[in-house]
Amino acid sequence: MTPVAVRSYRPSDHSAGRRLWAELTAQHNQMYGDPSDDGGAGFEEYLTRLDLGGLWVADHADDGVIGLVGLIIRGRAGEVEPVVVTSSHRHKGVGRKLLRHVAQEAKKRNMQALTISPSSRNVDAIRSLHAAGYDVVSSIELTMDLDRHPHDWQQEGLELHELQFRS
Repeated sequence: MTPVAVRSYRPSDHSAGRRLWAELTAQHNQMYGDPSDDGGAGFEEYLTRLDLGGLWVADHADDGVIGLVGLIIRGRAGEVEPVVVTSSHRHKGVGRKLLRHVAQEAKKRNMQALTISPSSRNVDAIRSLHAAGYDVVSSIELTMDLDRHPHDWQQEGLELHELQFRS
């Protein structure tokens, strides 16, 4: 396997970061049947966040920047947002390496906890996050579908506290 190093984001990583952001939002939009495409424009807004505590990239020796992870400061805790690995390098340990790095950075800053909010439909991400140590359910975000488009939500969701939810 070609070496992958995790390092701090640099201004020269901007186009790669925007590409990764676009890939992440496209995957999310596809999961939820949303045809919109921001082309990575959300990355520009993300970079201006005042609560952004750090941004790191996975730098592949041959392919350049293939992953990205950010840390949002929430008092004595942190939120991992985003974590993305380009599709051609998934399932190769890159995401786990990024998650390990952001956890080390949080520990250096004496943070008490890290949270991450994967999409409820992204079962691969949930499994990977669980394997990486994110095994405490700390909050739940529920949505009321006001448009009532049954094709937008998967009927087989999950059960929580003996209640059935769509995802």
